[in-house]
Amino acid sequence: MPAPLDALMQRALDLAALAKPIASPNPSVGCVLLSSEGAVIGEGHTQAAGSDHAEISAMKDARARGHTLSGATAVVTLEPCAHHGRTGPCADALIRAGVKRVVAALEDPFPAVAGAGFARLRNAGVEVQVGLLAEPAREMNLGFFSRIQRGRPWVRVKIAASLDGRTALDNGISQWITSPEAREDGQRFRAQACAILTGSGTVQADDPRLDVRLAGAARQPLRVVLDSELTLRPDARIVAPPGRLRVYTASDERAKIDALAEAGVEIVPLPGPDGRVDLPATLQHLARSGTGDLHVEAGPTLAGALVAHGLADEFLVYLAPKLLGRGRDMLQWGPLETLAQGVSLRLLDTRPVGPDLRILARVEGHDRF
Repeated sequence: MPAPLDALMQRALDLAALAKPIASPNPSVGCVLLSSEGAVIGEGHTQAAGSDHAEISAMKDARARGHTLSGATAVVTLEPCAHHGRTGPCADALIRAGVKRVVAALEDPFPAVAGAGFARLRNAGVEVQVGLLAEPAREMNLGFFSRIQRGRPWVRVKIAASLDGRTALDNGISQWITSPEAREDGQRFRAQACAILTGSGTVQADDPRLDVRLAGAARQPLRVVLDSELTLRPDARIVAPPGRLRVYTASDERAKIDALAEAGVEIVPLPGPDGRVDLPATLQHLARSGTGDLHVEAGPTLAGALVAHGLADEFLVYLAPKLLGRGRDMLQWGPLETLAQGVSLRLLDTRPVGPDLRILARVEGHDRF
């Protein structure tokens, strides 16, 4: 007996999740192909940028299993593309293969697609159904939708703190407040991001690498440092491979710029009216260059500035079961005059990770765009 369509779309979403660490800057898409009798004959998901999209991957899988695609149904989490980018249009490939029905969760918001894929399929006589499990499909690619529709990335701020809200001792010591299990869990969130952002203060204090150190990691997100005065040293660990490094600055000191450029750092001057890096302009620039999911690991000043500018969308907080007393806060912003000025969050998930507690919370209303 054929599986119900919602179960097949859920399988496509599970496949899309496998693409999260490799697909950027493309959306993470999954596809399940069914024979005319309703049996699953092929599966696939988006590959690395410039390689196969989900539909092509699924068709290759079906053919490798010895199946014909004539009369098949494609269950896919996003509209098949209709334009020539690094690869050809998936809508055309489905038509050529003889697929007769496409069940898609969502229309692609990218202007070069935006319904054109569905129109091309329908014009070729392919039956198209849209809207099945649309919300979880949108959630899967919230960063992609944010980049296209808001012109800025979806910003997740990661914080590791004690139960009394300290991210470091008064003397600056912060390694390690949370457990190895929490740090490894945080690596998985890094791996799914398009870019990882920090500030110059964190670089000076901790000399982090900000790379993905999971076994078998296929892609390193872009590393980004906000450094208004260009204090970054060419021998800092974040400058070294793997991965690329981009620095946004308000400085025009030629000697510093040249030294970092010589070390392979991309320098982007974006001074704001206050003489510091312009935060909104930085996010817009990141979006234009392909960043949809932005993972922030920064100190309380930068994290607080993102909140104050209304640019933080989500918080990933690891709380260790310990008390540290006076020390560095999670965020520095305010002070507020009334409780009503506070930022309301919606809890998405709470779970233990090793001895610590992981909280994922979203700023109310930020996902409605």
